[in-house]
Parts: sequence; C-alpha cells; structure tokens
Amino acid sequence: MDELEFRENVIDVDTYLKLRASVGWKVLTREQAGMALKGSLYTVGLYIAGQPVGMGRLVGDGAVICYIQDLIVHPNAQGLGVGHMLMERLIAHTEALTQEGTEMMLDLMCAKGREAFYRSHGFLARPTKELGPGMIRYLDKRRSLQEDRTT
Repeated sequence: MDELEFRENVIDVDTYLKLRASVGWKVLTREQAGMALKGSLYTVGLYIAGQPVGMGRLVGDGAVICYIQDLIVHPNAQGLGVGHMLMERLIAHTEALTQEGTEMMLDLMCAKGREAFYRSHGFLARPTKELGPGMIRYLDKRRSLQEDRTT
C-alpha cells in the first residue's frame, strides 16, 4: 500500500462532507458539519498518498461514555484494512482517556450488515440478556425550514 498517514483532530468540513457523500450518508449543511467536527472529542483521518480515504470521529464526555459517531471508508479503499486501522486508533484513544480504576463505555450505532466487523473489535451486539436494544429518535426540522422559505 502507498504511503499511509494518520492525521488527528484536523479533519476539515470539505473532507468530512466528501467522505460522507462517498458512502451515501445523509447530506449535512456546512454549518452542521462544522459544528459536528468542533464538538468531537477526537477525529482521525487516514490518507494514502496524501488523499483522504477514511475517517473516524469520537464524541461523548470522555469520562463515562464515548461514541464512535462516524467511521467512514471511501468505497475505493474498502477491503484494504482502512476501517480496522481507524477503529484501532479510536479504541486506543478512548482507552487513553479512561481513568485508572474506572470503566468507560464505548458505544456505536452499527450500520446493517457491519455487525461482524464491530464484533471483531470486541463490540457486543444488542439486545442481550442484560441489555435492551439500542434506540434512536430523529428530530426533523427540514419541513419547517421549507415552509419558512415559501412564506
């Protein structure tokens, strides 16, 4: 593989939006993307020959819980181990944040069909006997913005 370079905490809005688009994720506004990056505990990008091929983003409080919010690998780089390398960096960063004598939860929302990948990194699929299913709620203000533009 060509020259690999990890870049920590320097992902810019354009790179973030391009990587998201490459995998067909929901479109964000530039403002949303900027706020998301600014609110991150940690970001890591992986570049091959100077070109971004993937990124990971960690959010949370850094003491009790962290979430892997984004793990993106450009389709042209999938199958090269990029996701595994990024995941190792995200886990290592969370382990470094974890205070001695404490336990930190590292959570994520798994894309359908990617369960085996996350299991290979020690993640537990829910629900289990002890834990209920993960849940999500979307707060959608797009319609009200559209209505505001027409009045």
